[in-house]
Amino acid sequence: MTRARLDGLQMLVLGCVFFIAIGVMMEITNPLGMTDFEEIYYAARSAAHHSDPYVPDQVAAVYKADNGSLPADTGVSHTKRLIIFICSNLPTTLFLVAPLAALPWKIAAAIWMMLIATAFIVACFLVWKIGADEAPRIYGGLLCLLLVNSGLFLCAGNTAGLVVSLSVIAVCCFLRDRLVIAGVVCLAIALAMKPHDAGAVWLYFLLVGGVHRKRALQSLALTALIAVAATLWVSHAAPHWYQELHANLQAAMLPGGRDNPGPTTQGGRGIGMIISLQAILSLIRDNATFYNLTAYILCAPLAILWCVKTLRSGFSPRLAWFGLAAISAIAMLPVYHRTYDARLLVLAVPACAMLWKEQRALGRAAFLLTIAAIVLTGDIFWIVFFQITHYSGWAVVFGMFPAPIALLALGGFYLWVYSRSAPTANAAPEKP
Repeated sequence: MTRARLDGLQMLVLGCVFFIAIGVMMEITNPLGMTDFEEIYYAARSAAHHSDPYVPDQVAAVYKADNGSLPADTGVSHTKRLIIFICSNLPTTLFLVAPLAALPWKIAAAIWMMLIATAFIVACFLVWKIGADEAPRIYGGLLCLLLVNSGLFLCAGNTAGLVVSLSVIAVCCFLRDRLVIAGVVCLAIALAMKPHDAGAVWLYFLLVGGVHRKRALQSLALTALIAVAATLWVSHAAPHWYQELHANLQAAMLPGGRDNPGPTTQGGRGIGMIISLQAILSLIRDNATFYNLTAYILCAPLAILWCVKTLRSGFSPRLAWFGLAAISAIAMLPVYHRTYDARLLVLAVPACAMLWKEQRALGRAAFLLTIAAIVLTGDIFWIVFFQITHYSGWAVVFGMFPAPIALLALGGFYLWVYSRSAPTANAAPEKP
């Protein structure tokens, strides 16, 4: 092992250690730790006990049967009530988590944290392996920074922790043409649990054509099978689950709701903030029609250019990483996403490393933009910032701007690089 390779590996391992340590510490010290997983756990547990997982009163009854009551702290109880009792997850998510919901809470939560930690570390290691021979230090350094800034990714217990990790693993399997069946299964599970995170990855492989389109369609077929099984399972306890889920999603998005991006709610502010463009646009006009439509209009040209380039250019590993780097940032902007969803930026690491190695000016720009996006959608900067400013009004408003702007800049930059790039002359041909 060369010195550079060893240095890169050591940085990756250091990042993994800090990722686990920070995530576990945040979960222990935060009374709202693992609350996102509690929502899924008790919804799935409700369905297993023939209670409707999309009716808050029935989920609350299952929760109180296990725990007695909510915590005494009024603020914590209010937040838990908004998150745990109002299920906004798809039946496919509840179906896949059902085996864990049969276990006691502490055991299920520990297993879920281990699943997220293991999957994300494996995903980061596979990405590092891609550049381990050519640029191990830059890969190791960027991945270390990303891991250190992902404590909430582990602490919150949100499905994004598993979905992002499985999506990245699928990308590495497909692009390296190894363990393809495992990649198909990973992408299918990710699509079933959180399609607005995994969908961007799936769309790339669908549009690029060839054998990769076949793998995307195989993943979609497996997702459809999971969806059928999940729908049949949930329908026994919740025959009107679709209408109830829709009502829950609408309630969460209303002014003051937990997922509303507007200035009237604290649910989208602070650590784990909403990072879509709606968070900024709502300050101009706090109207859902306005900020949603404006976000779609702003992002549509970027998405169309990306789709056209992907359809026309064909596949090469180099182009694939540029395309995935662009869409990993752009996909965060038009629809609801939080900071932990942006850990999908791990897909920007290979593109950044390639530019750093090949072109001095573009390499510096890629390095700075990628670091800015990782830090501003991460945990450490905002934990320090809000501790210093004591969550004052101006600080909370200021905090809404940097992450979406950094993602827009990063996505636009990699889209520009992607549109100007051509497949390498020595790219390996695809297998039929």
